[in-house]
Amino acid sequence: MKKQLSVFFILLLAALCIPRAAAASSQTEITILFTHDLHSHFLPIPAEGGGESGGYARLKTAVDRERAAHPNALLVDGGDFSIGSLIQTLYTTQAAELRTMGALGYDAATFGNHEFDHTGTGLARMLTAATDSGDPLPALLDANYYPAEDNPDRETILRAMEHYGVTETCLVERGGVTCGIFGLTGVDSHDCAPSSGFALEDMVQAAKRCVEHLQRQGADVIVCLSHAGTDGGKGEDYALARAVEGIDVIVSGHTHTTLARPIEVNGSYIVSAGPYCENLGSITLERTEDGALRLTDYRLIPIDETLSGDPGTAALIETWKARVGETYLEPYGLTYDQVLTHANFDLPTPTYGVQAGNALGELVADAFLYADTLSARETGRAYEPAVAITADGVLRSGLAAGDITVSQAFDVLSMGVGGDGTSGFPLVAVYLTGAELRDALEVDASVTPIMPAAQLYCAGVEYGFNTHRMFFDRVTDIRLYERTARTEAAPATGGEAAPSGYGYTVTHTDTVFREIQDRQLYRVVTGMYSAQMLGTVKGKSMGLLSLEPKMADGTPVTDFNDCILRDENGSEIKEWYALAMYLQSFGSGGIPARYSAPDGRKQVSASWNPAELVKNPGWITLAAMGVLLLAIAAAVFLLRRTVRRKRRGNPPWRRGGSLLY
Repeated sequence: MKKQLSVFFILLLAALCIPRAAAASSQTEITILFTHDLHSHFLPIPAEGGGESGGYARLKTAVDRERAAHPNALLVDGGDFSIGSLIQTLYTTQAAELRTMGALGYDAATFGNHEFDHTGTGLARMLTAATDSGDPLPALLDANYYPAEDNPDRETILRAMEHYGVTETCLVERGGVTCGIFGLTGVDSHDCAPSSGFALEDMVQAAKRCVEHLQRQGADVIVCLSHAGTDGGKGEDYALARAVEGIDVIVSGHTHTTLARPIEVNGSYIVSAGPYCENLGSITLERTEDGALRLTDYRLIPIDETLSGDPGTAALIETWKARVGETYLEPYGLTYDQVLTHANFDLPTPTYGVQAGNALGELVADAFLYADTLSARETGRAYEPAVAITADGVLRSGLAAGDITVSQAFDVLSMGVGGDGTSGFPLVAVYLTGAELRDALEVDASVTPIMPAAQLYCAGVEYGFNTHRMFFDRVTDIRLYERTARTEAAPATGGEAAPSGYGYTVTHTDTVFREIQDRQLYRVVTGMYSAQMLGTVKGKSMGLLSLEPKMADGTPVTDFNDCILRDENGSEIKEWYALAMYLQSFGSGGIPARYSAPDGRKQVSASWNPAELVKNPGWITLAAMGVLLLAIAAAVFLLRRTVRRKRRGNPPWRRGGSLLY
């Protein structure tokens, strides 16, 4: 009897456990590890406030730890995995980024706009190099970005994409959970890739197609890798989540956003881990038996000096560094870790959206003028004063106090590719009239509040503007300057000059100021990308600002490759190399203290002083003042007319007044 009762109770307990086990098996739990905007940050960089940030060897350590805790975790990336360090110079030939991501264990990634810096054909070469290497590679997904019908290289690019296996969606099964993943490109991302040769399909339309397809295939969880971006409760990915049902997670790249908590919109979780391998994001979701999705964990894991680097990944990075030295730096006579000079202070990148001077931007602009002077000397071109311009959006990294190396100089200006097909935008020299130069500065004064990346830093010109003046008429003062070094003998006792060979010399910097002339042509030195953007200002401002880059003879520029600055060997002078040469010129003395803070060449006012608001008015302010005066005159006229009508309808005798009055 006791044995029978024991068996009965065992069976009863087992029966009671069946519903619980069934419920547990009906739950879906998945951990997604994510990054975006890595920008070729293979190695750690100095972090603000001290320490270091990023580096793929440390990232691998973090990934391995997370996968030890979550063996079935996915690892995905939201695009812009390339362009940002010297190792990017291997992009088209070695595909260092994708091959390293494969070694790190990435399951899938999507394209960012910087994957097209080498144009669509450069992307094709990279995909071919990656595939032909035979190394493990992540799946590449993009559902709404393909070579345009009129792209002459369309077939070549499509073959490379097919060779790699680029698709719209993929399924990954982990621990009994089927994950559906798809990739998207955003409108702003497409706008930031003017040389891609690709056409963009509507994000919402493509996303709905992908979600339906993945649901039909039985996906338990659907993840979108989006290079569109979000900014808090707005942005393209926010709008995407509101418009499309069925997306569980959106890994949001492009805007370099860091989200300490996910944004929950229409049943979707939007997540971002920040740029440059600063963090590894981790989100764990559980779908219960009633179909609801529940967030069980979300973390941003710092990739910093507290993590040891994975030895295998570190060795792979050293291999890439060696190849960079052999293939890219050797013609410059430089090495990867070569020290150029040192700094006793930090030179951070501009604070996003703050309209003010920035020492790093001013250092870069001065470096452009320095390179233009050297180019004139080496090529025998007659020197002429110039204005240099650089933009916030091309300053990709700051310079930390300490030794400044070749790789750090490259990191500051790492964007783009030149006419020679190698990494780095070249410097170009174009000509603008004085009126057009003023309009270029209006871009800085007026456009920056809505497009912070358009903020400008200049050399050879100083100017001021008031942020409360009329839009496109905020610049109040502008004048050109030229600084030259003058060495002379120090005066001897009694005031007379020291005789030759006696005493010591003193170097002075002379500054000559000139008023700008509206119709005169002025030489402007800038990077290729910034020069191309100057040419789009007229259209984007609806003609309110007129800019047309010109050749020295005043004819419009038809090909910016004709404007590239070159050295004595005919080689392009890259933006980053101009900075490296300028830094090297400081030698053991280090970066001068004048670059420890903005020097006042750009003066920003927020005064409401009426005299300042109408100082040196342009036609926009004059037109606004005219409209205001007309409005005031009309109001006075209507008021007087109303008073007169009231007087006619209410004569004195009705008001109790005297007829004699």
